[in-house]
Amino acid sequence: MTSLSVAAPRTGVTPSRLILLIGLGCLALIAGAWFFEIVWGLRPCKLCLEQRLPHYAAIGLSAAGLVLARSARLQGLVLLGLAGLMLWSTGLGVYHAGVEWGWFAGPNDCGGAAASVAAGVQDFMKQLQTTRVVACSEAAWRLLGLSLAGWNALASLALLALALTGLVRRPRGCAAPYKVNSVNHLTH
Repeated sequence: MTSLSVAAPRTGVTPSRLILLIGLGCLALIAGAWFFEIVWGLRPCKLCLEQRLPHYAAIGLSAAGLVLARSARLQGLVLLGLAGLMLWSTGLGVYHAGVEWGWFAGPNDCGGAAASVAAGVQDFMKQLQTTRVVACSEAAWRLLGLSLAGWNALASLALLALALTGLVRRPRGCAAPYKVNSVNHLTH
């Protein structure tokens, strides 16, 4: 009786590489947000700051997953966590972009980043005259018609797709991904 030879995909995309890509993608998004804030002087609103939270968490989860998750099962859990975080981030980005386009009502307390603490009454009065309140409903910058919130939604959706790819490519009932043995047979 002959055995059936099935070639496994040789894409080189392993769960640990996907975890690394997602972590680096989130790091790039956070670096971009800080670049726009520090270098270009775009002050973030409350929703802008909230959109960073899933990325900070994903960076930490990716780093922990790369160091600690050596089994396929643990890597799958890390990818599942990353998928959840990127789904959250995509939702926040869509909501914020929708607020900017007038599709959704924004939060009542959206007033921007907190100013530094005034040393005295004179400093406080000066701050009141120079402080610019950042509204969530106004896009500070757009590229190809999309605000930074819109671009964050798209980037987060792409990172979500990466995480889901790692979860979907895992065979059912098998703790580890398929491997090809020396005679090109598919094994667990």
